[in-house]
Amino acid sequence: MTDETSTPRDTAPTFYTVPEAARILRVDPATIYRAIRAGEFPAVRVRTRYIVPAHAVDRIARIAATSGSCVDVARLAAASRLPDRTEYER
Repeated sequence: MTDETSTPRDTAPTFYTVPEAARILRVDPATIYRAIRAGEFPAVRVRTRYIVPAHAVDRIARIAATSGSCVDVARLAAASRLPDRTEYER
């Protein structure tokens, strides 16, 4: 069945739920919820629910792997809101 709203199962998700993102990052979902509410973690609010862009989770992992150091997600989130985002866009 082909439908414009259906998503092929072999494609990566565009968004994760907070529990899915927490599982991927191996943290408690409450940690992510607190960071989202503080404006320190990238998320989209849909009414009363938050969803996390999959590319943000992937970017956090990529930065940690390539830099070999701790990733300050609050700084990453702040940089994404500023016009000069050069530090985290590598």
